Amino acid sequence: MAIEERTRRGSYELLSGNYSAARAAMLSRAQVVAAYPITPQSTVVEKISEYIANGELEAKFILVESEHSALSVLVSASAGGVRTFTATSRQGLALMHEVLIWAGRGRCPIVMAVPTASLGPPPDIAMEQDDALNQRDTGWLQFYCQSNQEILDTIIQGYRIAELISLPVMVCYDGFIMSHTYEPVFVPDREVVDGFLPPRQTKFKLDTDNPLRFFASPGAIGGARYLGKLRRRTQEAFEIAKEMVKEVNEEFYQHLGRRYDVIECYRTEDAEVILVAMTSVASMAHEVVDKLRQEGKKVGLLRVRMFRPFPKQEIAAVLKNASKVAVIDRNISYGRSGILALELRAAMCSEPKRPPIFGFIGGIAGVSITIGKIRQAIECTYAREETEGEIILLVIPPWE
Repeated sequence: MAIEERTRRGSYELLSGNYSAARAAMLSRAQVVAAYPITPQSTVVEKISEYIANGELEAKFILVESEHSALSVLVSASAGGVRTFTATSRQGLALMHEVLIWAGRGRCPIVMAVPTASLGPPPDIAMEQDDALNQRDTGWLQFYCQSNQEILDTIIQGYRIAELISLPVMVCYDGFIMSHTYEPVFVPDREVVDGFLPPRQTKFKLDTDNPLRFFASPGAIGGARYLGKLRRRTQEAFEIAKEMVKEVNEEFYQHLGRRYDVIECYRTEDAEVILVAMTSVASMAHEVVDKLRQEGKKVGLLRVRMFRPFPKQEIAAVLKNASKVAVIDRNISYGRSGILALELRAAMCSEPKRPPIFGFIGGIAGVSITIGKIRQAIECTYAREETEGEIILLVIPPWE
């Protein structure tokens, strides 16, 4: 079937970000779903339960007493060789922390949707990114989406990547700003997705008929020599994942007609100042870049889509020719700065030519980052006179 014909097989639907995630899990034929409700995630698994109840998805839905238990169920199910899915947010993701590490180091190809939102105290449900970014070292690949279409597509891609490399995948997007906002989304026919995503195949899995193979599974006790080998191989898998993500993206384009790179650049070729951002901030920044270009300022935009593994080489190749870099974070690494700004500085530290990086924190507790505030960050970066690469921490509301 020609690519043009395949990409037309489907229809546009008006979907929220959460419903896009649920539809993607259904199209991917998830077999076991375990979850516990938490705002702003709840409607993801509510919609999946509807798909299962009305026969659109042949799967087992397990409602548990906590997020810790939800992921524990999926670690076991994944180790048993089936395709698994869950979604969570905020304190629910924090409660999963122990099992996130177990899933990552246990090489369980679980896919999870995370509409990011505020961690307490005080209790809140507003948009922030600390919940997901705090889990960046647990051994999960992390993707950050800027549209509902991208959420659907990235979850489908996520299963292909996870099952090829045996690593779990976290698909993150802005709580409320995206999770509860409706956009037109092209939903491909299930048969087209089947052509891209075959049933899960696994060489090693829990098998009660062959108990000795339990030693190859999460849960077995191992000595330092064995653990060291596992740690090294997990790190090697993340290095391989950098190229595998690109290969899967090309396969996805051949089947479904859309491409996403690990980073996305907009008018960066001759830019003097480059703004770096993720998710909905990056989508709004296009308009700011265009307006400043009309005023004669050479500004560009770099969106980070894949956060783990961090695309260091790709980012450095773009930023090294800029005079200055502005970074907008919706998170705080307490005692330092925004997390994306810290990652960029680390990525650029070995470059012989590196621009100063100016960090801005905004949108905390759900306060809107407006087009005006994005422009303010870029103009402030233009005005700075520092030539060294230290991060200048400037705060956009609510603290100004």
